[in-house]
Amino acid sequence: MAYAYDDQNIFARILRGEIPNKTVLETEHSLAFHDVRPQAPDHVLVIPKGAYVTYDHFALEASEAEIVDFTRAVGEVAKIIGAQPGEGGKGFRLISNAGEHAIQEVPHMHVHVIAGRPLGRLLEPA
Repeated sequence: MAYAYDDQNIFARILRGEIPNKTVLETEHSLAFHDVRPQAPDHVLVIPKGAYVTYDHFALEASEAEIVDFTRAVGEVAKIIGAQPGEGGKGFRLISNAGEHAIQEVPHMHVHVIAGRPLGRLLEPA
């Protein structure tokens, strides 16, 4: 499948510096920043700097360096916000929406790191 990347999406514009953000962490291949519509006291988006549409697109086509960097960035964000369960935090939820049925709002691969309150169940039976 060919993924059509829209280089005018809001995250691409953030990466180009056209739209400001509240950066939490920046690495060679990733950027983490506070969500503008937080769903919990701690809500950080982590995005790759490459032009990937969904998580599967990223997983299948990103370089090893990009994948390792992104994965470590997610871990570092959990540490920065104090959510690591093994380090005294109360945990976090990691969400990546992909496509229409998942209601992906921005066509640039990203994960939400959400923490700071009880989050309830992820899905309820249909």
